[in-house]
Amino acid sequence: MMLMRVNMRLVLVVLCGAVLLATLYWGHCGDISLRPISLLSESQTALSEIECSINGEYSVSCRRDRDQVYLPFSFIHKYFEIYGKITATDGVEKFEWSHSYSKVYHPKKKYDPRGTFTTFENYNVEVRDRVKCISGIEGVPVSTQWEPRGFFYPTQIAQFGLAHYSKNLTEPEPRIRVIDDGDKVLENWIVSQDALMSRELDPELKANVIRFTTTDQPASQVRARLNISQDFVLSMDLMLKPNSSVTVILQNKDKKETVYLHYVTSTQLIYAQEDHIYYGVGLEQKWRRLTRDLIIDMQKGWALQDRPKRKSPRNKFKVSGLALSGAGSVGNVRVSSSEHMFHFFSAARWLVSSQRADGGWPVPARRRLAPRVPDLMPGWHSAMSQGHAISLLSRAYHRSGDSRYLRAARRALGPLDRPPDKGGVRALFMNRYVWYEEYPTKPPIFVLNGFIYTLLGLYDLHYTEGGRAASPAKDMFEAGMLSLKTLLPLFDTGSGSFYDLRHFTLGASPNIARWDYHATHVNQLYLLAGLDPDPVLLATARRWEGYMQGRRAAHN
Repeated sequence: MMLMRVNMRLVLVVLCGAVLLATLYWGHCGDISLRPISLLSESQTALSEIECSINGEYSVSCRRDRDQVYLPFSFIHKYFEIYGKITATDGVEKFEWSHSYSKVYHPKKKYDPRGTFTTFENYNVEVRDRVKCISGIEGVPVSTQWEPRGFFYPTQIAQFGLAHYSKNLTEPEPRIRVIDDGDKVLENWIVSQDALMSRELDPELKANVIRFTTTDQPASQVRARLNISQDFVLSMDLMLKPNSSVTVILQNKDKKETVYLHYVTSTQLIYAQEDHIYYGVGLEQKWRRLTRDLIIDMQKGWALQDRPKRKSPRNKFKVSGLALSGAGSVGNVRVSSSEHMFHFFSAARWLVSSQRADGGWPVPARRRLAPRVPDLMPGWHSAMSQGHAISLLSRAYHRSGDSRYLRAARRALGPLDRPPDKGGVRALFMNRYVWYEEYPTKPPIFVLNGFIYTLLGLYDLHYTEGGRAASPAKDMFEAGMLSLKTLLPLFDTGSGSFYDLRHFTLGASPNIARWDYHATHVNQLYLLAGLDPDPVLLATARRWEGYMQGRRAAHN
């Protein structure tokens, strides 16, 4: 019995041990069965460093796993000129890859010479770095594109006017706040003890205006306290005597910062010192309408002093005051969200007054285009300037009925019909196909976008004249369209477009259009395809748009 009891205990211990060993064994085996998968996954995702040799010329630090090599996107971006960014939607991140940074605007309807000019409602010419400021006398931009001192560049001025014309058609009606109209709205002006102010009926304006006189003391002013924080386009009828000024006070709502914009009787374009920015408005003692975008004026003053740019100054600032100094008269003072048609007609008036007897607007700056090509010396003409100006003047005639705009547009055809050696811009490709040169070099280089803009100007004038069966503008347009449709294949790279044809005429390296110029080519071709049924225009536009999405011409 004792032996049997001991054996039973032994058996029980053995069984328990066996169960324990089996449990441990199966548990361990379970770990082993999972581990190879886990270890394999880690080996697949673990990246090791590897050197990538680029064409045997230089190296880039890359990463690899068993099957793949990973190059840094910063290298791919520069090497292949592609673009990407990480975005997040509903908390989920993804990497967005694109082949082009520009956008194509498909026309919603047929191009109308009385409507928006191409896609210029999206242009803001005055904010460009190469615009020094808006002239206080002429009311048009001053360019620093090729001359840091600044000059009036006809192309830029026409673009400024066409952009504002287009915005006027596409934006809502502007908000307007009347400060003082001399009749229904009378501001409570504060007049210092040594200053004088009166309200009188002006026979020229046929409206009540404010006459003011102050002394030479800095505190001697006629001023108004304001609190306007949404709109920043100031307009007023103004006549100043010598040594007089209008000062606008802008105040930062978040910081204790004040900026003073002084519009003074001077011919100096712009001057800035710390928080004081000065614009000359001329010396003539006559009525004029002064219209200024205060935020643009402030930004240009900052740029003059190399001060850091503010990203959203319109949200940060308010108009806190207006001061009159010296002697003069003001009337119809208001602040609005925009004054697009005023800016448009400022450009139109400048084009009429600055046009030369030969119909052109000479560019007063030296332009260097390419090696082995003589520089364009000051006084050269540009087909793009002529074309843009014709487009603007045609619209000015349509809106105003003033025949001087139509006459100026017709005179502008002159340089388009003359070769460069006679002061014109008309070139020939292979002695056969007419081309209106944006830059009339010798030999010509055949810039594409400027040529198409010129064609649109010719079309605008022909349409504005009533679309007669025969006219110089129509003949020049049709000759240019034949050239365009014939030469378009020469501008196709198979993955983009050429900016010009210098590789044909100079034997130089091709000048490939960057994506924003390529997108301009596509936009222009879509517009022309609505005017001309030739399938080459639409087919080329679609193919070139495909290049912006990574498509390429077929390989052999």
